[in-house]
Amino acid sequence: MATWKTLLIQDSASPLMEQLNFFHDHTMMVLIMITTLVGYMMMSIFFNKFNYRYLLEGQMIEIIWTLIPAITLIFIALPSLRLLYLLDEINNPIITIKTIGHQWYWSYEYSDFSNIEFDSYMIPTNELNSFNFRLLDVDNRLVAPFNSQIRLLVSSSDVIHSWTIPSLSIKIDATPGRLNQVSMFLNRSGIFFGQCSEICGANHSFMPIVLESISPKFFINWILKMSEI
Repeated sequence: MATWKTLLIQDSASPLMEQLNFFHDHTMMVLIMITTLVGYMMMSIFFNKFNYRYLLEGQMIEIIWTLIPAITLIFIALPSLRLLYLLDEINNPIITIKTIGHQWYWSYEYSDFSNIEFDSYMIPTNELNSFNFRLLDVDNRLVAPFNSQIRLLVSSSDVIHSWTIPSLSIKIDATPGRLNQVSMFLNRSGIFFGQCSEICGANHSFMPIVLESISPKFFINWILKMSEI
């Protein structure tokens, strides 16, 4: 049986996505506690018969109900700020991959290796195999090694696109004339799907992203094979 968490958030494939999942759970617990307390107090006010017609002020209770929300916001803000700085941190990358958005496909360049660049188009419905996912699979997947720090350079050749893979906590705009960068670290092997998250025209829904995470050993073999093509 699927839980609410699996319905809302994909399983993490990077340390940063794990931290985002933890922050989501932490914030939800705080919100549940606040909702329960406020709901209980409102119900008790509705159904009790206590009243005091000469009550004009209550400085102590006003101080309390001002300080408690402020302290609660600090417990939410501190982990949030920590995550924001971690998401923007670019460590020493082992591999640099350049991603360029087009209408309506992606092209990839492995800048550290010569003559390795290719386009990635969505596989049309009439060419799908039984193991392919409709509107999600591509003819050429982006291949990257796990347990390696990867830098992604993102740009566009025409309009604004957005390179997004939710399970890796990556969402970065591809802007014409501008080069954006983001850090990526995969902690397991697998195939991860994403889509352009910026409305970029008529075929916006038909430029998916597929990243295949493999071991560094197999990645070296893949690089050697691609260099020979």
